[in-house]
Amino acid sequence: MKTALPAFDKLTTGLRLDKWLWAARFFKTRSLAAEEIGRGRVQVNGQVAKASRELKPGDLLKFRQGVVEREVRVLGLSHVRGPARQAQALFEETPDSIALREKLSEARRLAPEPAQSITQGRPTKQDRRRLADWDRWSASSDDH
Repeated sequence: MKTALPAFDKLTTGLRLDKWLWAARFFKTRSLAAEEIGRGRVQVNGQVAKASRELKPGDLLKFRQGVVEREVRVLGLSHVRGPARQAQALFEETPDSIALREKLSEARRLAPEPAQSITQGRPTKQDRRRLADWDRWSASSDDH
């Protein structure tokens, strides 16, 4: 008779990189994590990794999450995506990564995106006609 192994016994050998990134809540889906890995944007211990790379506690990961570069050390492995508190226990962000993230956040706060200051968007067809009429009539009235 074959007995089922508990979930934690399976994790002593390691866990796939894409699955860990998903379980640690860095990416919303496992396929998004695999896509970033496939583009060569994720490094494990300084080497570009594949999605099937086996992670172990103590590994150092470097990857980009949105516009932010992150560097985290793996503390634990989980093959299920649990609550955020549980996910935060799986990793520890390096002090350098935290400092860089805070510096970039402050820079974004002080210098917002120029496109965000536009409140009305591009002119409508009616607005363009009004502008064209205004240019036409104002130019001809100056000539007479």
